[in-house]
Amino acid sequence: MHIWVDADACPVVVKEIIFRAAERKQIATTLVANQFIKVPPSKYINSVQVSAGFDVADNEIVQRLQPGDLVVTQDIPLADEVLTLGAHAINPRGELYTKANIKARLNMRDFMETLRSSGVHTGGPPPLNHSDRKNFADQLDRLLAKLLRSRK
Repeated sequence: MHIWVDADACPVVVKEIIFRAAERKQIATTLVANQFIKVPPSKYINSVQVSAGFDVADNEIVQRLQPGDLVVTQDIPLADEVLTLGAHAINPRGELYTKANIKARLNMRDFMETLRSSGVHTGGPPPLNHSDRKNFADQLDRLLAKLLRSRK
C-alpha cells in the first residue's frame, strides 16, 4: 500500500497530518506536484516534482498507482480514475470518494464549471477549518486501519 498526495493544492495542515500518519503506520507516501514540495526527513515520505502542465501531476499518480493504494486529492476526475483502477481516494476535508458518490460529484463539478464558463460567479469552497482538519485526520486513520487490516 502506498499513499499518493496530489500536492499542488493540498493544504499544508493536511500534509502535516499525512506525514504523521505515514510515520506512525510506516506507510510509503509520495507527494506529487509541479513545484518543489518540502517533506520531512523520513524513510517513508518523499516527493516527486513533475513538469508544469495541465494534469501532469495527476497523470504521474495514475501511472504509478497500484490497486489498494490511497490518493489524497481534491480533483474529482482524478478520484474517479483512482476508483476505476481499484484504489481509494479521499479529499482534504476527509470526504471519502466512493463508486456510489463519485458520479454525482462529477456531475456537480461539470455543472459548476458550466456556470463559471457562462460568467456566473460561483465562489470557491470555504477555507479549511478546525472541524475539516479533524474530520480528515479521523477519516484517514479509519481508512488506513481498514486498508492495513485487509492486507493481512
